[in-house]
Amino acid sequence: MTVGNQERRKHSEHVAVLRMAGAVCLTATALLTACSDGKVSQPTAPSPAPVVAATAERRNVPLEVKAIGAIEPYSTVSVKTQVTGELTGIFFKEGQDVHKDDLLFTLDKRQTEAAIRRSEGTLARDQAQLDNARAQAKRYEALWKEGVISKEQYDQVQTSAQAFEAAVRADRGALEDAKVQLTYCTIYSPINGRLGAILVHQGNMIKANDTPALVTINQVQPIYASFTVPEMYLAQIRKQMARGKLRVTALPQNDSGAPAVGALSFVDNMVDQTTGTIRLKAEFANPDRRLWPGAFVNTVTRLGDKPNAVVVPSQAVLNGQAGQYVYVIKQDMKVDARTVTIGETANGLTIIEKGIEPGERVVIDGQLRLVPDAQVEITAMTATAGSQ
Repeated sequence: MTVGNQERRKHSEHVAVLRMAGAVCLTATALLTACSDGKVSQPTAPSPAPVVAATAERRNVPLEVKAIGAIEPYSTVSVKTQVTGELTGIFFKEGQDVHKDDLLFTLDKRQTEAAIRRSEGTLARDQAQLDNARAQAKRYEALWKEGVISKEQYDQVQTSAQAFEAAVRADRGALEDAKVQLTYCTIYSPINGRLGAILVHQGNMIKANDTPALVTINQVQPIYASFTVPEMYLAQIRKQMARGKLRVTALPQNDSGAPAVGALSFVDNMVDQTTGTIRLKAEFANPDRRLWPGAFVNTVTRLGDKPNAVVVPSQAVLNGQAGQYVYVIKQDMKVDARTVTIGETANGLTIIEKGIEPGERVVIDGQLRLVPDAQVEITAMTATAGSQ
């Protein structure tokens, strides 16, 4: 190796040493700067999670069952004719109210009136023959007793009189039937109610008990609301009905007014095994006719009260793998995921049978950000839902 090459190699090694020393100095300077005043920088702590909270309360809670029901007429009559004939008169307008015994329809009476006259004539003829047969039977009885005629002749006359008696009874029945048929030619309303559309118009020939009906009448005062509730409430409903009437309210959908108030009047005699529900009916006076047949309503059945129950807003209760739980805010503003046993739910409140004490604060909004022992900040305290 030449002298020139050795010098270049020593120079390169010297430059490398200088560079390494500079790097060490820079690192030391950085460490000294970070450690100035004896402080070492720490990772920034996460900020508290904002939540909305409410306080668990003890109160008397009304036990209610809510369901969607449908309005049914108190009674429905499909008006049909019992005789065949021409529809000669209609004495109402579609959709009007009618009272019991108001005239609705008339049919052609001429054929029925002729049948009555025919029956009256037949009865008069047979009655005359009966009178004559009775007179003959009386005379033949005297002759038989005197021995003038035989017993056989007397029996024949008696039989003839009895036959005319039977004929007269049949004629009277036929006359009564004809008179009844005449009454069918005039149709009156059998109930108080509201008329529907006219389905057969004047001038048409109609047959007895034909379809469609002439008109349908729905009784809307009073009126029923029909709905179903889960089978689990059946025992309590029956127990409360034994004590008195159960209060039921019904509010038509999209109606912002006060609900109509009625009473439970019917419990079906069988649970629907397909749905696990029982059908109920409530009766309403319906003075303002807000409840209309076929309309859907939101019903609430009052089953009584549960006194001194611990309640929280229903949105505080969450579902987990171990069951229902609630985030409880502790004194150090950390949360505890508390497993709870819940009871009934009413008016936005859930009864807590076990797990929460009155006065404890629970999270009702912002749970998605939380884990057990997470630090929280209460941004708002709301009144317990359903407060009165």
